[in-house]
Formats: sequence, structure tokens, C-alpha cells
Amino acid sequence: MSVAVGLGLMEFPFAGAGDYWRWVDLCEAGGVDSLWQTDRLVSRQPILECMTTMAALAGRTRRMRFGMNVVSLALRDPVLLAKQCATIDVLSEGRLLPAFGIGSPLGPEWQALDIDTKTRGRRTDESLEIIARLWREESVDFAGKYYRLSGASISPRPVQPDLPMWIGGASDAAIRRTARYGTGWQGGPEGPAEAGKVVAAIKLAAAEAGRSIDEDHYGAAFPFYFGSASDSVVSGAMAAYAKRTNRDPARYFAIGDDTAILDRVAEYVDVGVQKFILRPVGDGASVLAQTRQLIDKVLPRVGAKWPKAA
Repeated sequence: MSVAVGLGLMEFPFAGAGDYWRWVDLCEAGGVDSLWQTDRLVSRQPILECMTTMAALAGRTRRMRFGMNVVSLALRDPVLLAKQCATIDVLSEGRLLPAFGIGSPLGPEWQALDIDTKTRGRRTDESLEIIARLWREESVDFAGKYYRLSGASISPRPVQPDLPMWIGGASDAAIRRTARYGTGWQGGPEGPAEAGKVVAAIKLAAAEAGRSIDEDHYGAAFPFYFGSASDSVVSGAMAAYAKRTNRDPARYFAIGDDTAILDRVAEYVDVGVQKFILRPVGDGASVLAQTRQLIDKVLPRVGAKWPKAA
């Protein structure tokens, strides 16, 4: 079993770039598996653009892998995105972990950019096919409803001969999409029980499609906080999650000590999840402190409980 713990950010919680790079350097030196940036193009909150962030991380780090959790394909040109991914993979010497989805229909981008949310699924499916083919083929012709290509090619192609294609989402359509195109599944707001159902459904759909996904290519994400659920920064985040998803935040947030966080990881592992994106709750100083505690207290216990093969 290969359990790996990465860290992710949605909003930019730091006062400036210096604090952000201190956090990145801490993760790099501390054994964090990977870093992940949420995709959001339109927002009033400070959120970094994910592809630019991946390129910056390629230059700053030497060990960690990194990805976008998850990029909304219906909002981006697939040829440009395929080229961006390939370039970042080349410059990072094969450390990019691309993850794709259709994006939440509640996101502000659709209205702001005048894009019909009903087209998200079809645009995403066409984009996934285009991107996968551009990464592997010398010349791509494509005739879809939303995209048309004639003799398209990119060079250099990704360093990774089979660049991963992680897919997000828990709907029936997302499950079929993962089974058809994905090399992995990355969860979002799903608790352990719901994530387990999605993993089982993807495995069944992939088998029906004549494909398989590696056992350690199923991922989950959840916020963590060393402290009390009554702390204002946590209670506010939990209330926002409940309002946005209609889910119980107590089954999603891991709040307490290192044992509470490890136990939440174990709940996901028990239902077939082995890759994790943990999001520290708080502002810049809190994010640094929370990350240090995760590195010092949780990562060693993860390594001891689920030792990786030599």
C-alpha cells in the first residue's frame, strides 16, 4: 500500500509571496508528497491561478510533485492547456500531476464569462480526448461539437511517457468520465463513506470499459486543524462548507490532535483511498504552524502505519 499525503490551498492565505515561498520550502524540506492549487478564475477572494502556480513550483522545488485540484476544463482552451501541462512537466522533469473536472455549476465564472453550465460535461469530454491525444500523438485531427482540430501537434511532449490524468467529481457522469479517460480519481468535498462508494463505482465502470486504474490512484481531500472546532477560524469554515454542500462538516474536517487527523486518513484508506490532499485551516501564520505540526506529528505516523515498499 502506498499512502501519500500532500497539501493544498484554495484561497491565498499569506501576506505576500515571501510567506508563500516559506511555506513551499517547509513542505519541500519536510517530506510532503505534493502541493495542490485549486482552480478559480473569477473571485473576490485572493486565489492564485493554478497553471501559473504549477510553473512557479516547477522552478522552486526539486523533489515534490504538484497538481491542480482540479482545473475546470470547460473554462479553458484544451490545446493551450495541453501545451501548458507538457511544458511544466518538461521543466519539472516529470513532476506534474494534472487533475481535471467540469467545475462547480455554482462557481461565478459561468455567469461572468457567459458560458452555459449545461455544456460543461460535453466540453470536458471533448477536451479530455484532445489533451490525451496531443500528449501522445504526432498529429491530431478532431471534429467535435465545441472543438475542431486539423493536424494539431505540440512539442516537446510531456517527460512522463504516460502523463497522469486525474479526474474529479462524484456524479454518475464523472464516474463514467474517470473510467473512460482517467488514470486516477481525486475527491473533493466527499466524506469517507461517500468517497468509498465513488471508488467502488469507478472500479466497476472501468472494468466494464475494459480498463483498470491503479489501486493507489484514488485520492481524497479534507481540511485539518490542530486545535478545537470551537475556534472561530474553524467554526466559520465548517459553517461555510455545510452551507455550500449540505454535508455534515464533522465527517469532513479533521479537527483535534495528530491522532484525530490520522484516524480520518485511516477512514479513507479503509474504503480504498491512498492519496490525500490536506488543507490547513487558517491565515498565513496559522497555515505555517499547522503545516509544521502535520510534518512533525502526522507524516511520521503515516509512514509507520503504511510503510512504502522498498
